[in-house]
Amino acid sequence: MPEKTAKTAAKATAAKTSAVKASAVKSSAAKVAAKPAVAAPKPAAAPKAAVAAPAPAKTVAAKPAAPAPRVEEKKLPTQRQGFKTNEFVVYPAHGVGQILAIEEQEIAGAKLELFVINFIKDKMTLRVPTAKVANVGMRKLSEPALVKKALETLKGRARVKRTMWSRRAQEYEAKINSGDIVAIAEVVRDLYRSESQPEQSYSERQLYEAALDRLSREIAVVQHSTETEAVKEIEGQLAKSPRRGAKTEADAVAEGEGDAEGDIDDIDGDDTAVADEAA
Repeated sequence: MPEKTAKTAAKATAAKTSAVKASAVKSSAAKVAAKPAVAAPKPAAAPKAAVAAPAPAKTVAAKPAAPAPRVEEKKLPTQRQGFKTNEFVVYPAHGVGQILAIEEQEIAGAKLELFVINFIKDKMTLRVPTAKVANVGMRKLSEPALVKKALETLKGRARVKRTMWSRRAQEYEAKINSGDIVAIAEVVRDLYRSESQPEQSYSERQLYEAALDRLSREIAVVQHSTETEAVKEIEGQLAKSPRRGAKTEADAVAEGEGDAEGDIDDIDGDDTAVADEAA
């Protein structure tokens, strides 16, 4: 009996041991199943080009714009030395022109006031220092009474000195560039040739046209007419000269007296002019 009891106890002990082991195996298997599966490593992404991120724009508070400084416009003078803008004047070397403005320029560190004169027919603009107008002979337009005197001069007898053409040409040029309307009228009178008279040489014709242009321009501005009308008036006065038509006995006597004085109508003037030009 005691042996059976011992065997039974041994069997019971072995059964307990195997039961403990089975429970231990089950618990370890449950722990393993409870652990999460390890994720497989992701493949490395291809490297992207580095792009600099734009810097965030700074917000600047708008400041009120400062008022622009006032620039004082300097008013140009409109009158100097008795001449004013938009006035027609006579410049001896170029004839009638119009003052467009009076402006200031700095030349060699010095400020100068200048008349800006436009010569429409010559398409030229001239700047003359206001302080030099007296020296250059710039003047106002002739008074109507002086214009009338110049027109009366055209009706007079032509006076041509019996001298070399080159010397007479210099005298004519000096009269044309003098700015004196009566002296210019004398040149027109002396160089005018009617259809019944000998033709002019080229140099005579040039001087005649220059004098006629100066005279007609001033007469046109003074009388508020066109240059064409002024030229017709001048030629009408020239046609009234006693030397242009048929010679009377009185004219012949006057011519003889003129020969004695040296102031005659030089019939041989054309031949002399041609000889001078050929030389």
